[in-house]
Amino acid sequence: MPLQPKPSTFPAIRGALKFYQVAAPITGVLLLSLCAEMLMKYAFGLELELGGAYGFLAFVPSGTATAVNLSTGILIIHGWFYVVYLFAAFRLWSLMRWNVLRLLWLALGGIIPFLSFFFESRIPREVKGYLSGRETAAAAEPVESMQ
Repeated sequence: MPLQPKPSTFPAIRGALKFYQVAAPITGVLLLSLCAEMLMKYAFGLELELGGAYGFLAFVPSGTATAVNLSTGILIIHGWFYVVYLFAAFRLWSLMRWNVLRLLWLALGGIIPFLSFFFESRIPREVKGYLSGRETAAAAEPVESMQ
């Protein structure tokens, strides 16, 4: 029988779930931005520049950015926020006492485009359903034992 979360950890699980629900869509948007940036860079030879000679925001040929290179910025920001996403997934995984494959599957949410959006809608439904089911069962248990 797999391990189940203790009822005393339910508030921590709810907090971890909220953190995950914030981290997942942010990671998804950054991943899609990174994919678009990689497409522009490697398919068209362009990088995104902020505040350069071509205006406030412009695509310039790769390697010619003289101002803020947003292409590199998107890469760095996604990388660091993926670490935050992994922490959120790990925290939820450890509190819910899921198996290791679930953690690996959640980790892929920050690597495979659109997967984090799918998880952000599915995981909360699953966790909230599990918690409410356990709380309902715990509330009904004392009534049954008294009869």
